[in-house]
Amino acid sequence: MGRFEPEKMVGRVLMLFSITAVVVLLLIMLFIFNAGLPLFTKVGVLDFLFGTRWVPSKDVYGAFQFIVAAFMVTFGALLIAVPLGLSCAIFLSEIAPRWAKNIVRPAIELLAGIPSIIYGVFALVIIVNAAHITFNLATGETILAASIILSIMVLPIIISISQDAIEAVPRLYREGSYAMGATDWQTIHRVLLPAASQGIVAGVILGMGRAIGETMAVVLVIGNVEKFPTGFLVPGETLTSAILLEMGEAVVNSLHYRALFCLGIVPFVFVLVLSVLSSRLISRNHERFE
Repeated sequence: MGRFEPEKMVGRVLMLFSITAVVVLLLIMLFIFNAGLPLFTKVGVLDFLFGTRWVPSKDVYGAFQFIVAAFMVTFGALLIAVPLGLSCAIFLSEIAPRWAKNIVRPAIELLAGIPSIIYGVFALVIIVNAAHITFNLATGETILAASIILSIMVLPIIISISQDAIEAVPRLYREGSYAMGATDWQTIHRVLLPAASQGIVAGVILGMGRAIGETMAVVLVIGNVEKFPTGFLVPGETLTSAILLEMGEAVVNSLHYRALFCLGIVPFVFVLVLSVLSSRLISRNHERFE
């Protein structure tokens, strides 16, 4: 009778969990694509992606306005979050004393654990009213309000990954820069940030994936108007908010039902590509310094 080896047993259990995660992901993909792709037998792919009319009562499904709104919200969020997140990561990794790190880092991680509905309620009460008063708008529920709250939500991802990337740069780089007479800022700007650039970009990419897939916080503040967005100070409707608002009234297996699943395929594929790309960048960043 063979001897019990706990190491092998643990390895097999971990492998089983890993395989289960992959199988679950494949089943989700199969379910979404199986429910959505039959739409294209009635509506052309290009008509769906670039059409600007969404009229379920007439079986007209053009998702371009939703796609544009989603990318505008994501771009606006990154425009705010990237400078703030990178600045905070530099401060935590190179400037902050230990006591400050022990306070700020857990607070940032706590931000990541707050439910999105709480962010949405905060934005609805504070950010929407601020936009309404500041820009003298009929309503503060705009793409800008959605971008601002999303920028807060993606900050923990950008800060954490960027900080890890900067701290992963070997100390030899810093010492070599100081030996050449560089100041702290010159070392950060010309040595550390270029060396950690792949990890920082990976953090930004993951933040982008988080932003484009967010639903609850966005649906509360964006206005949910089915029209092509012409700027950041107008209401709009993203892919995910359209799914949330219309899925309850769509008849199962109807063309409308399948169109909503196709709306889900767009961010799913986009986030999947971003996740693979960011994982690759993080791996390459670690490989550079091994």
